[in-house]
Amino acid sequence: MTDQECLLEALPSLDNKALAGLEKLALLLREWNEKINLISRKDIDNVVAHHIVHSLLIARIIPPQDGMQLLDFGTGGGLPGLPLAIAYPGVQFHLIDSIGKKVRAVEAMVAVLGLGNVTVEQIRGEELQARYTYVVTRAVAPLWQLWRWSKDLIEPATPERSTGLLALKGRQSLGGEVAPFATHAKTYELGSLVSDSYYQDKLLVHVLAPKRK
Repeated sequence: MTDQECLLEALPSLDNKALAGLEKLALLLREWNEKINLISRKDIDNVVAHHIVHSLLIARIIPPQDGMQLLDFGTGGGLPGLPLAIAYPGVQFHLIDSIGKKVRAVEAMVAVLGLGNVTVEQIRGEELQARYTYVVTRAVAPLWQLWRWSKDLIEPATPERSTGLLALKGRQSLGGEVAPFATHAKTYELGSLVSDSYYQDKLLVHVLAPKRK
């Protein structure tokens, strides 16, 4: 399967401009990965199939809507924020990380890609004052820890729209982490959306924010 076929399988709504932007992002990630370790060097050849597609599958399950504000918590090399920002130019993205060299790399990629809907900042989540529709993350941390860091950054849900934390997780690492959230968390199987066997143990967990009182 070609890179473009992988992208369209993940998110069939992608238009030609978004496809071109995502392919350019893949080139930039490969270039930057030779300078600093943004993605495992063992897996850089699969940057589209295993990293950009992984990011886009969030939107396959919960499509962002124009006017939303999304925070990419611990963006690392710009994932999942940059692929989503390319696919959804009407959505505002704030990408944060505490590691300066990664932030500078992402800033450079944003400039080359011409993404006016993205801001990048070197900051810890607990220092933020803003509120977001969703917090998205691929960060490797227990679900309870991700929720503790992000819950005060999320807008309350409304009858018309859910909000919350959208965390990409592996089945093995997730274990019983969802159970304490009971009905306040939903788990989605990514392997049911794409044919690549890589995704058979990959999940998206949506921890729902409380509704506005």
